[in-house]
Amino acid sequence: MSTLLSVADVHIAYGKVEAVRGVSLEVGANEIVTIIGANGAGKTTLLNAIMGVLPLRGRTSFAGTDMAPSDIEDRVATGLSLVPEHRELFGTMNVEDNLELGAFRIAKAVAAQSLERVYALFPRLKERRKQLAGTLSGGEQQMLAMGRALMGAPKLLMLDEPSLGLAPIIVADIFRTVGELRAAGVSVLLVEQNAQAALQIADRAYVMELGEFVLQGSAKDIASNTRVAASYLGFQHEGESAI
Repeated sequence: MSTLLSVADVHIAYGKVEAVRGVSLEVGANEIVTIIGANGAGKTTLLNAIMGVLPLRGRTSFAGTDMAPSDIEDRVATGLSLVPEHRELFGTMNVEDNLELGAFRIAKAVAAQSLERVYALFPRLKERRKQLAGTLSGGEQQMLAMGRALMGAPKLLMLDEPSLGLAPIIVADIFRTVGELRAAGVSVLLVEQNAQAALQIADRAYVMELGEFVLQGSAKDIASNTRVAASYLGFQHEGESAI
């Protein structure tokens, strides 16, 4: 499996406070990788730094190219996209206009094809294509945020807490779609507090605590780890106690 994203010995600070310390991770082609952890662990900070929103110290590369000289637009152009936790939609614009903003750097003919692919992935968006984004339900807004990021045909989609505030049935739809993205050739780096759902769909997982990765491995192995089960999945394995 070829490596798409590589992050090595990354440190991220807010002033003198170091929020992320010495983390390294990889995401391969056609792979779903999840980062789980409590609020304040540094997960969102790491995604923002990878995207170029925050400065970092360390080494990052995407598709074999050093990302240090690249700004956000350059990273989007090379196939990296981020769906932020708060979605950041334009509420007074309709669904289709929001989607088309995600394709501002690609040719019109390619953008039209991307739009049809997004509508095929999210039929509800097509039904509401002329509806103002601000009037959509929370689940529909999450679909729109994901659809907008997909308009640029990314190789790697980073999702920050896509299930936040959504009803369980909508969460199931969102995670089903994430699985379909991998089948379509899009890798996913997923930050998620819903550890159980994330570990069910991911290939590999990292557990983040206080700015550091404390565990990493296959999603299956992480899910069966006693410490993870007690701390993030809400139960302990029979006969075992939390570390």
